[in-house]
Amino acid sequence: MALPGVYRPQADTLFLAEALAQEELGPRTDALEIGTGTGALALHAAVRGARVTAVDVSWLAVVTARLNSLRRRLPLRVLHGDFAARTAGCRFDLVVANPPYVPAPGVRLPSRGPERAWDAGPDGRGVIDRICARAPTLLRPGGVLLMVHSAMCGAGETLDRLAGVGLAAEVTASASVPWGPVLRSRRAWLEQRGLAAETDEWEELVIIRARSL
Repeated sequence: MALPGVYRPQADTLFLAEALAQEELGPRTDALEIGTGTGALALHAAVRGARVTAVDVSWLAVVTARLNSLRRRLPLRVLHGDFAARTAGCRFDLVVANPPYVPAPGVRLPSRGPERAWDAGPDGRGVIDRICARAPTLLRPGGVLLMVHSAMCGAGETLDRLAGVGLAAEVTASASVPWGPVLRSRRAWLEQRGLAAETDEWEELVIIRARSL
């Protein structure tokens, strides 16, 4: 279930869930989901026995994830607020993130409304870059970051940033999905920015896997 205004699982969520299914999880695994939304990915980890913390800036998402945890009878620690502030001093074996990554005309990230789940600044990297910078302090030695985002945001830049902070990072999977209504509504702006071509109808998604050495 999802309360109104909460990002429902879509193609990127399912794509990341497939990557998550390849990771070894168990009762000794401490996992974190950044931007949990409905809690779908966090619960995917919890059902496999992991001890999961989920964080979201939206109170509606927090309530939704907590309700879904109760409905599934799975333990889930759901926190409200900025992921960096709420996880200060904590380290995890696995961090999962489906961050906002849609390029948006506004320089500032939205502070309210459903757009918080996808709008990520002019280059789509408003949250991605913060996750990359924070990853070394979030991961235990040998810990893994799994993140999905659009190739439109620059997978190479993400890999470079993660390598720059000492992580071994690679693209482990890619998939093409049809443009959704948000991208279609911004076609002229995306073309002007050089982020899309006039004939583009499909968006490439990538899974980034980074390991703490």
